[in-house]
Amino acid sequence: MKLRLNRRAAALSVLAASFGLLAATCLPVHAQQAGAKPRVGLVMKSLANEFFKNMTEGAIAHEKKRGDFTLKAVGMQSETDFDAQTAAVENFITQQYDVIVIAPADSRAMVAPVARALKAGITVVNFDVALDPAAMKKAGLDLAFVGPDNRAGAKMAGDELAKALGPGAKVVIIEGNPGADNALQRKLGFEDAAKQGKLNVVASQTAHWETEEANAVFTNILTANPDIKGVMAANDSMALGVAKAIDAAGKSGQIKVVGFDNIPAIRPLIKSGKVLATVDQFGSQMAANAIDQGIKARKEGKQLKGWIKTPIELVTAKNLK
Repeated sequence: MKLRLNRRAAALSVLAASFGLLAATCLPVHAQQAGAKPRVGLVMKSLANEFFKNMTEGAIAHEKKRGDFTLKAVGMQSETDFDAQTAAVENFITQQYDVIVIAPADSRAMVAPVARALKAGITVVNFDVALDPAAMKKAGLDLAFVGPDNRAGAKMAGDELAKALGPGAKVVIIEGNPGADNALQRKLGFEDAAKQGKLNVVASQTAHWETEEANAVFTNILTANPDIKGVMAANDSMALGVAKAIDAAGKSGQIKVVGFDNIPAIRPLIKSGKVLATVDQFGSQMAANAIDQGIKARKEGKQLKGWIKTPIELVTAKNLK
């Protein structure tokens, strides 16, 4: 009887040891490697857009400067490639990253993958483009937004256009992706400026943040409304397309354009007078700030909440750097 008990105790001991080993191997990577650098996944929009190229460069420089985290930055091929963003988040979940920092291309569609990342124990920071509040509430999420006041920024640019044109001038709004919160906020900001400045908005149409689409969209609008005096483009990539269409129509200098982002390619056009103004939202710094917020929240074991505002600045020929 005593021999049986000893054998049973030995078997239980081996079984317990086996369970302990299994539990250890099933722990998330970030739990196993307590002393390792946190891994941060940066999910951006289209890398064809200079704004996100600059953002990537800023994030990589920030990784080198801090030296206490490892970064993997990914983006989409185009501004409407929403599936690529979902796949990127899913990959970071599978690889058990510690922090995911995301600028969603679609404010509603990205709520579900973000919810899955949070459920997997990953710290998530939403930056640049806010996730949809109603969709988050439905999913039971309360997530912070790190980014600018897009509506206020667009109004700044719109006010500059209204001041240059005067009341009654016919203007056009070229919108961003309909599903993106920053596109909606910028449209609202432009409309605020148009109402206050008594501008006549004759058309408002999306070009999905893309240069060539903006060129085609505005060419058609200009054909139907040859007396247009101003254009409010929701980003600089689209402003470039609009400026190209204006040149092709032989109306350079006759139609004033404002944009948003202050990408390098827009600055020569501001200097030459082809673009009146843009709004700098300091994209490279925004990504770095979001990464810092995510690492800090991870260390403190809490999820960020509320709106962590980042700066904006109107850029014209007077203060162009």
